[in-house]
Amino acid sequence: MKKITALLCALLVLASPALAQKERWEVGSVDTAFKLLGPNHKVVVEAFRDPDFPSIVCYVSYAKAGGISGAVGLAEDPARFSLSIVKTDPAPIVPDKKQKKEAEVFKSRSAFFRKMKIVRFYDGETNCFVYCATSTILFDGSPFNSIAVVPLN
Repeated sequence: MKKITALLCALLVLASPALAQKERWEVGSVDTAFKLLGPNHKVVVEAFRDPDFPSIVCYVSYAKAGGISGAVGLAEDPARFSLSIVKTDPAPIVPDKKQKKEAEVFKSRSAFFRKMKIVRFYDGETNCFVYCATSTILFDGSPFNSIAVVPLN
């Protein structure tokens, strides 16, 4: 029994750095409409690091429906969002030649209703990463989208 406990403690210590690093985190939120029952409608700001380039942090804001249906996860969030990107390390980033010109770096948290994804493109002409957030829900034949650009040098 002592061996099992010691082994579990060792695994927990080794895994703690991986557990401490969040995939994404909520920066804050702003209420936009009062709901008598359930949470208010709000705009949420989340951040996440680019999985391939940790010195690049992506900030995305999106609408989150409140009320009773929002509280139980059945409300359809509007597919409107905004995107901003910042490079937190002044060192230049050199993309790997083997890396794809296009890579998906984020998928929406909603599996049933609103779907959003963020794709990173490399623009070799300007040596920039271009991040494009799109909705897979079509409105009048065109999905909502937003872009942000990060110079690499």
